[in-house]
Amino acid sequence: MPLILTEIRDTIGTIVMNHPQKRNALSEALIDEITAALESFRKQNIRAAVLRAPAGVKVWSAGHDVSELPDRGRDPLGWSDSLRVLVRAIQEFPAPVIALIEGGVWGGGCEVAMACDLLVATPEATFAITPAKLGVPYNLGGILTLMNMIPLPVAKEMLFTAQPIPAAQALNLGVINYIKPVEDIESFVYGLATHVAANSPLSIAVMKEELRLLASAHAITPELFERMQGLRRIVYDSHDYQEGLNAFREKRKPVFKGK
Repeated sequence: MPLILTEIRDTIGTIVMNHPQKRNALSEALIDEITAALESFRKQNIRAAVLRAPAGVKVWSAGHDVSELPDRGRDPLGWSDSLRVLVRAIQEFPAPVIALIEGGVWGGGCEVAMACDLLVATPEATFAITPAKLGVPYNLGGILTLMNMIPLPVAKEMLFTAQPIPAAQALNLGVINYIKPVEDIESFVYGLATHVAANSPLSIAVMKEELRLLASAHAITPELFERMQGLRRIVYDSHDYQEGLNAFREKRKPVFKGK
């Protein structure tokens, strides 16, 4: 069974994450299929893409597939990690990517949604950033994605508490563009995509790339980069990181000791 379903209507492409058994956890296999679909859309000059889960789901994505995270001693979210590959693929895709969101958006799924250009959610949708629940040191690219979308005090609350915020709060913060009821969201999203597709694709592609480059234009010294990477290394070398993974595998609550 394919992990995604794709459809092209005129110049609008749709990617449906379709792995309900794992609540659309972002496994390497699922991400490979999404990135391949985006590359196919690029070659077919798609002017707008919609990323969604099947209608009626309770979880849009459960985030990074924790079963694929390495044990302690290795960076779990390096440059070539599949989650980073997917976020870059969405951000670098030349046409706008619209996230149609129903259900909970957790962990890495939250970053994937926030990497999209426009977000439309149902009233029941929630957003949670959960690396602290596992003891995972989020990487600099992931932190930057969040900081570009969320006011700093709210980003801190979400990262430190790992508790979800409702769609209404996400709308007030400007994280999502619209809230639409379940019965209206699909027609609204494709209406939005139609407006995008009617405009100049070259103009939009250039503006999207300008926005991406400006949003990431945070110069840091090599010393500062090494300092931050060293801080992350302390975490993924720790007993707490391994405890978070073990607890997930054993389906129990982790006991973190700060070591």
